[in-house]
Amino acid sequence: QVQLVESGGGLVQAGGSLRLSCVLSGRTFSRKAVGWLRQAPGKEREFVSAITWTGENTAYTDSVKGRFTISRDNAKNTVYLQMNSLKPEDTAVYYCAVDRVIYSRTGFPPPSYATWGQGTQVTVSS
Repeated sequence: QVQLVESGGGLVQAGGSLRLSCVLSGRTFSRKAVGWLRQAPGKEREFVSAITWTGENTAYTDSVKGRFTISRDNAKNTVYLQMNSLKPEDTAVYYCAVDRVIYSRTGFPPPSYATWGQGTQVTVSS
């Protein structure tokens, strides 16, 4: 059983930075891509970023390109999302999630996810 625990959210002023962490437990995350998604109040959940098992490939939604950086440390079972130049429109609950298949065999970024964390709130004030 894979468990994911996100942390690092909080309240920050526009232009500030936060680093989110997602700690994964259980072996079934091995060889799998991990994504970050977010959901703002009244909106659907949307893709933010993803990283392959090796970290060789990454993907970002257009609105965060150049501001957010995803990385992973498999020795620490942790995936990070460094968020810089934050904007009020980045306010949302951020979730990390694990791909359903190994080695991104159904495509990258993953079209769907098997396991989700509980989310961490990010609030950016103007």
